[in-house]
Amino acid sequence: MSIEFTTLASGSKGNSIYIGTEDTKILIDAGLSGSKIDSALNDINLSLEDIDAIFVTHEHLDHIESIGVISRKYNIPIYATEGTWNSIPERIGKILKSNKRLVYKDEGILLNDIFIHSFQVPHDAKEPVCYSVIHNNIKICVVTDIGHITRDIIENMRHCSGLVLESNHDINMVKNSDYPQVIKERILGKYGHISNETCGKLLACIMNDKLKNVFLSHLSQDNNTPELAYLTVANTLDEFGIKAEKDVNLHIAKPYGITELIKIKE
Repeated sequence: MSIEFTTLASGSKGNSIYIGTEDTKILIDAGLSGSKIDSALNDINLSLEDIDAIFVTHEHLDHIESIGVISRKYNIPIYATEGTWNSIPERIGKILKSNKRLVYKDEGILLNDIFIHSFQVPHDAKEPVCYSVIHNNIKICVVTDIGHITRDIIENMRHCSGLVLESNHDINMVKNSDYPQVIKERILGKYGHISNETCGKLLACIMNDKLKNVFLSHLSQDNNTPELAYLTVANTLDEFGIKAEKDVNLHIAKPYGITELIKIKE
């Protein structure tokens, strides 16, 4: 028995994560065109026709751009919180009532052979959540678009075997950027995004013997670089006695396309 996961796109221009077993395949978010998502899936011998459901974290366009198109074309159910549903812009288009499914924070949904648990996170959206996906004794967590770390986030990330974790920005790059002050305050605020350093500290806090692969995700195009994200997280882990590439493999999620397909066996 096994579960696999990868990022199909990750960053300010679009986000989508694939998680699947032999019997069940889902996306978390669909924040780029359906054709780009389908193309990325083709690289691992899948297509949107194989997807059983899409779970949405929040209503920002870089997470929902093609949910309407995909749901209508492939008759795929979309799961989101009530706050998210109420905030999705009209441009997404109509989604069949039968395909509009509700997610309740801190509750779970059994979908065939996987259990998807949602938990509340701090972000500047109406009712944002992140997800843990559990198959037998294997847990994959997707934790992005969080402004700060909460006890609930830490508890839900414990004992995970695979992780997609936000490493959005370098603090000094944001402060020295040409961004308007209000945007800087949003990014660095309690409901924005977490930095490379905070990512490293959170990862160190929840590290366990089963966790061998982590995707550093949602990197800012303007206020981060893949090299800087990797080095900052690796150096932060080192402060806690955790060695990158020995204790845990750090993968930088690509803005578009498959980064690497990770398969975990029980």
